[in-house]
Amino acid sequence: MPLTDVAVRMARARERAYKLSDGGGLCLLVQPTGKKWWRFRYKWHGKEQMLSMGVYPDVSLLQARERRDDARRLLTRKIDPGAERRAARLVDRQSFEAVARDYLAKLARHVRDNKRSPETLKKATWMLERFVFPDLGARPISSITSKELLLALKKIESQNFHETARRTKQKCGQIFRHAVGLGLAERDITVDLRGLLEAPLVEHHASITEPAQVGALLLALDSYEGRPETRAALRLAPLVFVRPGELRTAQWAHVDFEAAQWRIPAHLMKMRRPHIVPLSRQAIEILRELRTWTGDGPLLFPMRLNRERPMSEFTVNFALRSLGYRSGEFTGHGFRSMACTLLNERGWNTEAIERQLGHVEGNGVKAAYNYAQHLSLRQEMMQGWADYLDELRDLARRTAPQERREPQVTFPTHRSQAPRASASFGDDVPSADTTTVAAQTSFVILDEN
Repeated sequence: MPLTDVAVRMARARERAYKLSDGGGLCLLVQPTGKKWWRFRYKWHGKEQMLSMGVYPDVSLLQARERRDDARRLLTRKIDPGAERRAARLVDRQSFEAVARDYLAKLARHVRDNKRSPETLKKATWMLERFVFPDLGARPISSITSKELLLALKKIESQNFHETARRTKQKCGQIFRHAVGLGLAERDITVDLRGLLEAPLVEHHASITEPAQVGALLLALDSYEGRPETRAALRLAPLVFVRPGELRTAQWAHVDFEAAQWRIPAHLMKMRRPHIVPLSRQAIEILRELRTWTGDGPLLFPMRLNRERPMSEFTVNFALRSLGYRSGEFTGHGFRSMACTLLNERGWNTEAIERQLGHVEGNGVKAAYNYAQHLSLRQEMMQGWADYLDELRDLARRTAPQERREPQVTFPTHRSQAPRASASFGDDVPSADTTTVAAQTSFVILDEN
């Protein structure tokens, strides 16, 4: 006699497991724990087989019957429903997305072990989920052709994201090589695409290198009235001229006040090489003041709402816009080219400058041992650089009255009209119009040199 919804719902646990038959091979297995499983019994080549149809109440009586009927139809076509399910699961595990998720899980372990930066994992996940999974995620990775992958990459190019297309191809290559290691693919098909993507237009980061304008910029940074952490980041950036990502992820554990050094471990550096930043007296003063604000946590520049995460990658640039500097005029990365240009003009040793910028040699073994090269000269250079910036600031204060620039971002007239800005667009502007902020800082991946 077929089961009813009431009979299934009212089935109680007993001392031993028991079954309630619904007919056609379907039964409900009631465990002593009270858990209820749907089972389909059938014979294949004379041997009795059992196939799970799900757990009640997640799978209702009607759904269990539908699954039983599907299995019976496979049997009439001389197909083993159990083998069919195992094959489907195997295909799922061999899909591009499954292999990519496994690769991302491996990358996440490297992040936990401080071998890779969290930003690397974040951007890799973003690229794959937005651009590759929708078209190729469900496909078995071994069946994807180079032409199909090229079409997916060309879609990215059509949006003028040329650098993102290049990096997505690079990430797909790593996933295909991961699949080769798992025995799920024969080769890395991205090698067939060499030269088929448009070369990204090299965009030099906007900077200021004229001494008088540098002095005016320093005065503007000093006048910033936002969060103390953001103000400290703005004032410290020209003194250390590291990459923006390296600045915002700075940790107190890596700052040695006694030695006046900031020792950045390899996993937080773009080039994956350890880096030493000699700290000038001016930098030490800023850090001591900052420690009163954020010294109780691991990060120098944490987010407002989550002190365990670094401030947004957009915060410094947004602060510069609020001070009146347009994106085509100056960016957070511009401190590097500003220092490089002026230090060279002032006759400092070129190799010392390159080492301080964190530019590594092509010889990886040699570069691994050279991160401390010219350290004494670099310490002298960094103090001389900080003193020179003080001179430019003082000169600007005496010779040109500071005129406050018009902010290059738009704020709503009434706070009640403004949705809270996402931390992704800068933690320093809680009531900014997120649409305007996004327009100022579009999320396109660019190289940090």
